Amino acid sequence: MLVFFKTIIQGRLDFGTKKSYAKIYKMYQYRIETYYRNDILFKIEDVFFEDELALKIDRFVGNVTEKSYKNTVDLLSYCVQFAVNGSIRAWLLDEGQILHFDSMEPDSDKAVVQHYLKGRSLVKKPGQQTEALKDLNKAIEIHDRHAQAYERRAKINLILKNYSDAIRDYTKALDIDPTIPSPYYGRARVHLISEDWEKAAADLDKAIKRSVALEQIHWKSRRLKGMCHINLKQYPKAVFELKLYTHRKFAPDDPNSFWKRLGFFNYGRALLELEEYQDALAAFSEAFEMDQVDDGIEVSEILRYRGLSKKMAGKNGYIKDIKEAAKMGDKTASKLLAEIT
Repeated sequence: MLVFFKTIIQGRLDFGTKKSYAKIYKMYQYRIETYYRNDILFKIEDVFFEDELALKIDRFVGNVTEKSYKNTVDLLSYCVQFAVNGSIRAWLLDEGQILHFDSMEPDSDKAVVQHYLKGRSLVKKPGQQTEALKDLNKAIEIHDRHAQAYERRAKINLILKNYSDAIRDYTKALDIDPTIPSPYYGRARVHLISEDWEKAAADLDKAIKRSVALEQIHWKSRRLKGMCHINLKQYPKAVFELKLYTHRKFAPDDPNSFWKRLGFFNYGRALLELEEYQDALAAFSEAFEMDQVDDGIEVSEILRYRGLSKKMAGKNGYIKDIKEAAKMGDKTASKLLAEIT
């Protein structure tokens, strides 16, 4: 009996020249018939686009056999070696558990590929941004539609606080390939710095829609979008995003775990504004019980908000929380304490 599993596959590969495109086009069809006996998830006409010299899978979600999945990943991995840029991500799932995850991107000896890979590896290394820029610029000179190189160059400009240049490069990456989430997320971070909450929320919304819930960027985007909605006083939207974020279980090594306390805190703030005091109290209590990390929120601030939630919910102990916050140096708590005692 055949067993079917859920699969998600998405991505894009650019081949750069008509010659390379024509070669992989022929080989794709040949390998389907010769090696895989047509047990492949994508027909050639569904994924190859001659006008763009590209292979594109915007997002495929379906129930497939493990053999079909492995055959397809094997064939796509073969195609990757002919590409000048791009990436494809694939998941095979069984009731939400990841059975297989495959990330495929060019790793050939082509000059454009090597310059990009070298530049990308240096982006976050202290003092290496100038060297990274040289290689990313070379990759773009060779292939001026290298979306990933523009995205990484934008990242460097963000690190160097060249914000207008970062916006330009993130936008250029999206003009080339609007299906990848990272440029939306990166451009949103620039908007956050300038406190343009509306533009940031719009880009984060697109990052969420272009990613899948199995990816870290999906949840990072939801958390930041929730914060944007709080600043825009759009509290129901903030609650929607932050409820999803705070109820998600993250692995200990997932960066989203670090921001969970801040997520609960902001979730509580939005609930408090909506006069959902009992739920707000639960959120602030969750934040209080979590380990203190350098997330920009003081324990005293959490205690003050928890005290307010207790008071509004008609619970005992609110004065104790506010008094403790005041002892920790929270000036707002001190003023509240003077008003209620």
